[in-house]
Amino acid sequence: MTPLVQPTPGPAPRTGGLVLAAGAGSRMGHRPKCLLQLNGVSLLERQLQALTLAGVSPIGVVLGHHAERILQDGAVARWAAQPVLNPQPDDGHVSSLRTGLRALPPDLDVVLVALADQPLIDAPAVLALLQAFAQRPADTQLLQPIVKGLPGNPVVFSGAVVAQILAGSNEMGARQWMQAHPEAVYRWETPHSLFRLDVDNESDRLAVEQLTGQSLSWPHDLNLSTSDKHEQHRH
Repeated sequence: MTPLVQPTPGPAPRTGGLVLAAGAGSRMGHRPKCLLQLNGVSLLERQLQALTLAGVSPIGVVLGHHAERILQDGAVARWAAQPVLNPQPDDGHVSSLRTGLRALPPDLDVVLVALADQPLIDAPAVLALLQAFAQRPADTQLLQPIVKGLPGNPVVFSGAVVAQILAGSNEMGARQWMQAHPEAVYRWETPHSLFRLDVDNESDRLAVEQLTGQSLSWPHDLNLSTSDKHEQHRH
């Protein structure tokens, strides 16, 4: 049996969060996927609500492509999250992660990194991740949920991992850290497929509808079929 880290009495660990929302959404008509709505609530708002209700604070939202439109939506302000602009979002996920980590306070004990396009992450899911991290095997520093052998998100790691990532080269992100320190990764097995579910393309969007029975819809101004119809009327 792997020994578990016993929660020590004392102040709760200071837990910050990052939501990565800088992508171009190129496989979704170059639209901000985080503004897709489930039951009228954007995926970004759902993530911010889940993190906040689970006690994660402060929260940074890393923006790049579509930053203006995402801020206009208002969820970042409503949940008192900090917008963090990645000036080079085309440099990819690692670039956004590093930009976000640099913007968080340096004295956090724990950081949870979420994707902005995971529709079913809720406060109980975030709490389950944080509890699993608190009870992780000794000597592990990063938790990744594993569903049926496949890696999921969000991931959770210690302040020490943040420092090591930021001390590394510009190519060093969470995945690269895990490859360099496999013995320090806690692969947390969970049956909950919500940790694997994100929306990268149209077939993912339809899969969410089949799973939940609820449609994922675009806000009016981002609905391409609506704007196409407007174009047709104009001609």
